[in-house]
Amino acid sequence: MELITAHTHTGFTGHGEGTVRELVDAACAANIATLAVTEHYPLSSAFDPDAYLAMPANRLEEYVATVEAERERVRGVEVLLGCELDWLGDDEDRIFGADEFDRFDVVLGSVHFVDAWAFDNPAERGHWEEVGADHIWRRYFEVWCECVLSDMPFTVMSHPDLVKKFGIYPSFDPAPLYRKAAEALAESGRMVEVNTSGAHYACKEMFPAPQLLAEFCRAGVPCTVGTDAHHPSLVARGIEEGYRVMNEAGYREVTVPTRGGGGRSITIE
Repeated sequence: MELITAHTHTGFTGHGEGTVRELVDAACAANIATLAVTEHYPLSSAFDPDAYLAMPANRLEEYVATVEAERERVRGVEVLLGCELDWLGDDEDRIFGADEFDRFDVVLGSVHFVDAWAFDNPAERGHWEEVGADHIWRRYFEVWCECVLSDMPFTVMSHPDLVKKFGIYPSFDPAPLYRKAAEALAESGRMVEVNTSGAHYACKEMFPAPQLLAEFCRAGVPCTVGTDAHHPSLVARGIEEGYRVMNEAGYREVTVPTRGGGGRSITIE
């Protein structure tokens, strides 16, 4: 079956490794048909003083040129130019031009910050004990729905239940949160991803959880797969398992982002 990944990273960001060329070559070796390179879009120094969470703003044009050069170099894989854009809500301190994201084929929408706190950053994990899982889960999904229904140019919503990354769960059943998330995403018309990296964190489960993925499927939300690779060797990790998880949730097709922001479908076999 055709392999695709709509979510990958490189050494352009402080916590990634490898060059774009190494990532593309690894994708070719793994027989990946479509590869979206989706580096973390620059954050301000207030959120990322060490340029660890996202690529530095002064490397953005270099990044774009490098990805564009790679997709001209190779013919065995369709290389998409993308980025992963953090939703900061009322804490947003960046100013975006009207056409700032037009050149990207894929814009991943991500929630890594809840009220300016990087909740999934191991260096800031102590705040979980201070605030408590119940509050954090409720607030995360509130922020996530705000992100989904915003006018930001997101094409795919990535790792929708990233809040479970550390394996810390609320005392209540999250099913109502899942239903609201699915309703919001269906209303937005955006795509969601199965992010295979979750299986390798403390939660030991892909993003989203099977119950949440089933809600997305029932709501008619199109779904793609991303490995969230931060090293070339991980570019294909878990793709076929991701397809299986989608199938078990009720999906029969994987949506594949294409050049210019469109999409096509492949049948899950």
